[in-house]
Amino acid sequence: MPGDPASAMFARFAGQLQPEAIDALRVAFGFTNEPLHQQYFTYVAHLFQGDLGLSVAYFPSKVTDVIATGLGWTLLLSGIAVVISFVLGTTLGVVATWRRGGWLDSVMPPVLIFLGAFPYFWLAMVLLYTFGFVLGAFPARHAYSDTLAPALSAEFILSVIQHMVMPVTAIVIASLGGWMLSMRSTMVGVLAEDYITMANAKGLSQKRIMFHYAARNALLPNITGFGMALGFVLSGSLLTEIVFSYPGQGYLLIQAVRNQDYPLMQGIFLTITLAVLGANLLVDILYVWLDPRTRAR
Repeated sequence: MPGDPASAMFARFAGQLQPEAIDALRVAFGFTNEPLHQQYFTYVAHLFQGDLGLSVAYFPSKVTDVIATGLGWTLLLSGIAVVISFVLGTTLGVVATWRRGGWLDSVMPPVLIFLGAFPYFWLAMVLLYTFGFVLGAFPARHAYSDTLAPALSAEFILSVIQHMVMPVTAIVIASLGGWMLSMRSTMVGVLAEDYITMANAKGLSQKRIMFHYAARNALLPNITGFGMALGFVLSGSLLTEIVFSYPGQGYLLIQAVRNQDYPLMQGIFLTITLAVLGANLLVDILYVWLDPRTRAR
């Protein structure tokens, strides 16, 4: 991106700042004439101290404070959407495979794949127009009512839930088919294994065979995908947050790009990276619990 944040901010004040103020702004944002490697080591040193610099778009707030405001909303919105989509899609995949040839196995996969072919933002705009503007069933923007202040009260929590319904629904509809088909394809192979035949021969209940023997072993590939999805929730469903003016990480990233806010962009990307690494670590731990072969010496 051309230009630098100090010049952009100087132009934003439209003559209210003295010309020499632009040098002070460059120093405040860390733009110096030092060699690049020295600037990099300075940034890393500040990073270990928890100092990500000042935000240009939200000046004079610190980047850590700005990210903290959007992190909670993104975790709440995308986290709930991913968990609902994973649990619902995986369960549908297990039941559809167990009853192969039934209506659930014949109708749901093509319908969900068709809906999943639409991008998040398109589904979000359809829901916003239908249920937000035409029917007025749910709030059309923001994370809670403008007349409320954040508080641990039933009224505020209810407002947050009402504002989440349409964004979460858009994400779940678009991603549900992927979880279901992934689980279905794995279950088909698992149901052909000898230990499933043995379990049936021993007269075990169908529910126990389906969930404890088949689904548990077929779940491992989906757990890997869930870990990756869980890590990427911090990047937010960017366009979905934009459509609903939801104050999450994606909305902050758009504001950072528009205002050439490099420190904020670096902070958001760093948060996403750490989230992906943390989610992969959790998946590895979960694998040890789910798959006895990983515990064998």
